[in-house]
Amino acid sequence: MELSELRGALLGISAYRNLLEHPVLQRFSALLDALDAGRGEEALGDYARFFFALKEAGFLGLGDWLWDALRFTDSPYPLLVERGGRDAALENAARRDVETLIEAASVDPDRLAEVMQGLLGPAFQAAVARLPRWSAGAEFDFDKLDEFYRAQGCGLFARYRAFRWSGGQLIGIAQPDSPQPWELWGYAEQRQQVRDNALALVEGKRVNHVLLYGDSGTGKSATVKSLLTQEGLEKLRIIEMDKDHLEDIPRLVRLLEGRCQKFVLFIDDLAFDTDDKAYSQLKTILEGSLEKQRENVVVYATSNRRNLVKQNFSDRRGDEMDINETIAEKTSLVERFGVRIAYFALTPREFWQMVADLAKVYGLEMDQETLLKRAEQWELRHPGRTPRIARQFIAYELERRG
Repeated sequence: MELSELRGALLGISAYRNLLEHPVLQRFSALLDALDAGRGEEALGDYARFFFALKEAGFLGLGDWLWDALRFTDSPYPLLVERGGRDAALENAARRDVETLIEAASVDPDRLAEVMQGLLGPAFQAAVARLPRWSAGAEFDFDKLDEFYRAQGCGLFARYRAFRWSGGQLIGIAQPDSPQPWELWGYAEQRQQVRDNALALVEGKRVNHVLLYGDSGTGKSATVKSLLTQEGLEKLRIIEMDKDHLEDIPRLVRLLEGRCQKFVLFIDDLAFDTDDKAYSQLKTILEGSLEKQRENVVVYATSNRRNLVKQNFSDRRGDEMDINETIAEKTSLVERFGVRIAYFALTPREFWQMVADLAKVYGLEMDQETLLKRAEQWELRHPGRTPRIARQFIAYELERRG
């Protein structure tokens, strides 16, 4: 394709029009414009600016950048495919756009430099000859891209699996703190319940909201985060939210509607004080709003309090009817979590066995009697027979031994 013809084809990009607003394509289009108009010096600057934009984005060539941008930018066609829709006109437009963009990625930079040399005088020949080059070509086509949309979706949810809701927007987490299942110790039955509920969600079944409650350090949060590393849950996404932003959940849920992925809204360390407004907001969100519950979204919360809400002795004053109503009101939130999973401290036998197992895994060489005696002393100074305390003890002993 001639450069002037390619310039016209890029102007006609329609299904992926939003990509033209990115600096990489803006610089490339400007370069073609300058060459087509015979403005050599301007083309020289645009060439350099395009190279800079490409490298600033972290790519070897325009084809690499396009493969990334076409998958991870929301546009009308990929969103339609993700939702299982059909639109012949939009599909044809998308196919033409992708073919045009691949044609642009295939332009050899030597060809562009040669055109520039014909437009510039002798004084610029050395500068053009020394211009850096990028990789030409694209290792994908429309069908490969279409297959990706159908399997993985598009946009932010195709790029990341973990997010944080902050400032009214989703922020993708490229490297989430998601432990592997083998890194978690104890509570196998509880962890299986959490996984089973998440698996049912991914399979399109209607599931319950989940509350993990109990002692600190038992691995409640780690259990939820580890879902991202487990086989069969590849379409699961976790969005972490603070208690202070619970009023944003309805807006966020509407944003997730129709996406092919399944979402866990993760609220860590959830607890409410008396008259906390967020308490009523969450109760309505879980059950009680006129708005229909979305089948691809579920709430997972962790808490050190079984009933989530702090209760005072003053709650039990007054006549019997008032007492019952007060207590019922404060426990009604937890009842809206259909799955409630307890994480309590280990028994002494379970704790000592965990210490012994961890010592073997981390290569702590110590006779059994001494190991358990020192672990017992550690536990007295650091109350709580939990995996966290056991790992801290092993780390201390390893450090002490150099």
